[in-house]
Amino acid sequence: MTPRRRRMLLVIGLLGGVAIAGGLALSALRDNVMFYFVPTQVAEGKAPVGETFRLGGIVAKGSVYRTPGTMQVHFKVTDYKHEIPVEYTGVLPDLFRANSGVIVQGKLLPNGVFLANQVLAKHDQYYRPPGIHPKWGIDYGDPRDPSLAVSTSEFGAGMGRAR
Repeated sequence: MTPRRRRMLLVIGLLGGVAIAGGLALSALRDNVMFYFVPTQVAEGKAPVGETFRLGGIVAKGSVYRTPGTMQVHFKVTDYKHEIPVEYTGVLPDLFRANSGVIVQGKLLPNGVFLANQVLAKHDQYYRPPGIHPKWGIDYGDPRDPSLAVSTSEFGAGMGRAR
């Protein structure tokens, strides 16, 4: 075998190895991707049934129900157009409550119930799950409750938003 042919086989072998390694890396990354949906997208059938994804919205008022004697909680996540029932077994975050922002991670069951394995609650009065705020007609940084608005005249320039 000539040196030229040997080099050609080496280059082809290296390219094949790089292609296989790249394919394995992309496959591993794809398995770790976590999609995010809002209740309207889930109701329209855009969310995958049986696959893990995140659902974000607001805990519907009056929808939180705890099964007595267990750690199981039932509630609904809404974007004020559609509501998705959620089941969760475990300890809820301290900031979890009705009419506040939440992101739940889990799987959508064929019966339309979202089986959550993780619940993340909002962290301050300015939080809104991505994809929800345009439907409210307000921007990020604007408080949901007007009484939370801070005027610059009260605390000086640069502290809060002027109203």
